[in-house]
Amino acid sequence: MEAASLPAALELAAGGGAGLSPEKRAVLGASLLLLQRDYRFERVWFWGCIQGVRGSYYIAEGLGHDRAAPRSRLYSLTCVEWSLLPPVTEEMVAQAEQLKGRFQGDPSFEYEHIEINAEDAERLFEDGKEPTIKEEARLVATIEQIDRAVGIIPRRAFVKTPLGSVHENRNFEGLSLTEAKKLSSYFHFTEPFNLKNKTLLEKADLDPSTDFLDSLEHDIPQGSWTVQLEKGDTVVVLRSLLWLGLTFYHVPMTKQYGYIYFGTGEKNFDLPFML
Repeated sequence: MEAASLPAALELAAGGGAGLSPEKRAVLGASLLLLQRDYRFERVWFWGCIQGVRGSYYIAEGLGHDRAAPRSRLYSLTCVEWSLLPPVTEEMVAQAEQLKGRFQGDPSFEYEHIEINAEDAERLFEDGKEPTIKEEARLVATIEQIDRAVGIIPRRAFVKTPLGSVHENRNFEGLSLTEAKKLSSYFHFTEPFNLKNKTLLEKADLDPSTDFLDSLEHDIPQGSWTVQLEKGDTVVVLRSLLWLGLTFYHVPMTKQYGYIYFGTGEKNFDLPFML
């Protein structure tokens, strides 16, 4: 969610009980603006918080002109001092998927006994090293997993130019209340997969400038999202049951929307048995 509108956005997404103390909100409001200035980001989003055993990671994302370009991710243990996370790789994501249990809250903590490919295992064996992954790498890989799986935006909130870059749609004035209650009105803000498999007939009614992402209506397993009306039916809230702690909000007929994560960074593998 936007750093500039953080206090109001947290109130709209607080129906699930998670949130920040007034002190943390005040500190974040100031430090995120300084973060945007120091790193020269065009926009800064407060992504959320991953709770560890000995501490919590507060996460921010810096965006440039092209909203679809890779984002810069930063974490803080105090909401004051921020550290830049390394760029995520597919190897990091694959290794993080093998790890179970809570985060420790220590970026330098090393996880051992992870499975790697034969080539890397042979190289490490020759060097006399154990295959390990630092919690910092697990952190950025988990953020990437959550963004890919449940990072969402309303339909028509962004437009894709003929050159392929993605920008905010200045003509977007929010979804109607009827549209806002449908999963088909929300898109995954990541590289589309299902869209590529659609037939030409299915794509005939789509606008390539706004319908260039996958919608939530075909997410697997079905039922992994809950849609609720809150604040006297003035706010539509979507919550993920796959990544518990992810909350998306949208105020119909306005430009107010965003998502935030407050959780342990663990995927809910029991979801198929819960539905």
